[in-house]
Amino acid sequence: MALRAKALYDFVSENPGEISVVENEVLTLYSEDVVDGWLEGTNSRGESGLFPASYVEILRTDDGFLVQGNGTAGSVYNTRSHQTGETSSQSTPTHHPDYSQHPAYPPSQGSDDDWDDDWDDHPTTTHDPAVRPQSQQPSRSNSVCSRQQPRSSATVGRNLNRFSTFVKSGGEAFVLGEASGLVKESDQICVVMGHFGPQWQEHPDPFTCTIDDPTKQTKFKGMKSYMSYGLTPSHTQRLVNRRYKHFDWLYARLVERFPVISVPHLPEKQATGRFEEDFISKRRKGLIWWMNHMATHPVLSRCDVFQHFLTCSSSDEKAWKQGKRKAEKDHLVGANFFLTIVPPPAPLDLQEVESKVDGFKVFTKKMDENIVQVNVTIAEFARKQMTGFKKEYHKVGQAFRLISQAFELDQQVFSVKLNQAMAFTGSAYETIGDYFADQPRQDLDPVLDLLAIYQGHLSNFPDIIHVQKGALTKAKESQKEKDAQAALAIGERCNIISCATLAEIQHFHRTRVRDFKAQMQHYLQQQISFYQKITAKLEEALHMYDQA
Repeated sequence: MALRAKALYDFVSENPGEISVVENEVLTLYSEDVVDGWLEGTNSRGESGLFPASYVEILRTDDGFLVQGNGTAGSVYNTRSHQTGETSSQSTPTHHPDYSQHPAYPPSQGSDDDWDDDWDDHPTTTHDPAVRPQSQQPSRSNSVCSRQQPRSSATVGRNLNRFSTFVKSGGEAFVLGEASGLVKESDQICVVMGHFGPQWQEHPDPFTCTIDDPTKQTKFKGMKSYMSYGLTPSHTQRLVNRRYKHFDWLYARLVERFPVISVPHLPEKQATGRFEEDFISKRRKGLIWWMNHMATHPVLSRCDVFQHFLTCSSSDEKAWKQGKRKAEKDHLVGANFFLTIVPPPAPLDLQEVESKVDGFKVFTKKMDENIVQVNVTIAEFARKQMTGFKKEYHKVGQAFRLISQAFELDQQVFSVKLNQAMAFTGSAYETIGDYFADQPRQDLDPVLDLLAIYQGHLSNFPDIIHVQKGALTKAKESQKEKDAQAALAIGERCNIISCATLAEIQHFHRTRVRDFKAQMQHYLQQQISFYQKITAKLEEALHMYDQA
């Protein structure tokens, strides 16, 4: 029987070689091999091509019957891995995978995101956190606290789909008691019980970080140019210069290190036009949003790799490479990451956890759909202001100018003031048209920037929820076994993942309220100022007629 898969989500093809799939549609696969996050097959309409592996679930054969496999064919492959391409305000309400990983779309050459020869003389490739070479396993030491979860002896089955997010994140190995590592006190991540449930322990010394206007620099005697951003953290007050590729490297490390934390997405990459003023300004705004979300996250803001990024001197290349290699050899990734989480003393009610997570899943889906709609509406409104409104106001202004020119042919002394007032009215309307064209930069663009970063967060949470759901499934399976001690151990580890998931959900909500409140206040203040400016211009024209 042919290998088949069931579509979990809608996917709309945007490039040659891809095919669209519809949720619950059954597809025929050419092969089970996932290449850079993509599978190849035929949909129910007979179209053949590529589609994201994360959007389907393989249907496996068992005695001649199709049965649903465990987990998806691939990890939810969104921009939690290296993202590229500009987020379009006209996008459809579906999540698209990273096209930079598409075999038909190789990484662009000559962009400011390329790895240069001096980036590191011994580059380290990103490894699968679920499979670690024995040489990288930590050794025992009396100077550091060694944490090893007791191995479960229950016959809880493994997930047969090794591409599942639950497996690749290390969540399955942790729940089954296979994690062991050295956890220093400084590496511990505490979850405390707040008024609204589990939450991350607050950062004892919060800080901010400014990003200055980037400067264009050259290397190799002017043969290569790049943009350098100046970062100044408030807790050091020392300026460091970072390129976009440094941000990109940091992002990859953080995604690997924190599987149940929503790492904010970086602004888009671009191979051409990257030195144009509009693109530089847009990227800087995106990086400011990114840095704000990083610096205010209780966990991300404290991690060693982020602090290294913020504090390592730009001129100390040796120190930078040492910190880079240390981060890439971090053993507290995958299953071992969960060893660092210290939950509240009282365990959670897993049934209540499941209910909260399901409710959040519904919330994020609705929020994502509505953000897409708001994005389209605002973008269209901005386009009308910059083109249509400006054009119409200019037409009205020119009409008043034509009347003024006609009046000037009168040659009457007593009509001079009226002629001037009419000409000024025409000029006022043309100026108002220019006001409309410029206004989206002041109020609508910042709202679009806010929506963009939250679209990134919303596309992260399916991965995070999948890890928690996988842990909960294992806990339920263990309760059916006869080994009560093993079931208790699995339940405790599931509780750790659940605490972390709810803490991240709580942080998302708090940040969301903060950001949308501040941004909507800014938007309305800008709107008020805008119409006050228009009113002032019209009043100025009105007063011209008092002297006519």
